[in-house]
Amino acid sequence: MRMILLCLSLLASASPIAAQEALGLAAPAAVVESGLLDYLLPRFSLKTGVRVVADPEGAMSLSETPPGTPVFAGAGITWHLRPGDDPRAARFLDWLTSDIGKRTVDSFEAGGAHPFSADLTAPQEKVTVDYAGDARRGAEVSQVQCGRCHVIGTQDRNKGIGSTPSFAVLRSFEDWDDRFMTFYVRKPHAAFTQIAGVTEPFDVSRPSPIAPVELEPEDIDAILAFVAAIGPADLGAPLHLQ
Repeated sequence: MRMILLCLSLLASASPIAAQEALGLAAPAAVVESGLLDYLLPRFSLKTGVRVVADPEGAMSLSETPPGTPVFAGAGITWHLRPGDDPRAARFLDWLTSDIGKRTVDSFEAGGAHPFSADLTAPQEKVTVDYAGDARRGAEVSQVQCGRCHVIGTQDRNKGIGSTPSFAVLRSFEDWDDRFMTFYVRKPHAAFTQIAGVTEPFDVSRPSPIAPVELEPEDIDAILAFVAAIGPADLGAPLHLQ
């Protein structure tokens, strides 16, 4: 038994991690008590041979506010690391902000949840667009001018051309508003659509082969307002048509 203990002692003293002085990391109680550091620090030490331990007096510190480098988020806070002057701390910061360090933070689990995230991308604010046209007018214009090819609503679902998407299907496209704003330059509409004061008159030698769709610019605003109020068709995965 004495010989075994001696061998273990020699092995421990030969370990580069055990032999070096630990680098302390001071962190708020919310992080320490979460268990994140118990999960994170040994993995860094195993990967790099640099021993880092939680220490209220540590040279490195984790703070709720700058200065420092933002390293992960949790509990509604973006946590900042202040590495100090120790070169080993710079190595810890490099690891923590690397892909493997971020994956380690993201993989930490507590109570069936992942309370911390290395993704610090600011969430994009949803932009609400107000379509100021006359929606009632848009419904009327759509029925008269567009109903010859498109199904406008449930009341005429058996009309239209089978290969032409309904307004509800078009409404499900991510760029539906751009499609409706510029429909008159898109195929096949450009061949038979006239927008007063916007499009060039048809060449008299090559008139439209079908009855033209003739609209005022405000009619397009009205159609947009009408379509904005339509519930998009549920088609499963998002559509990305050319």
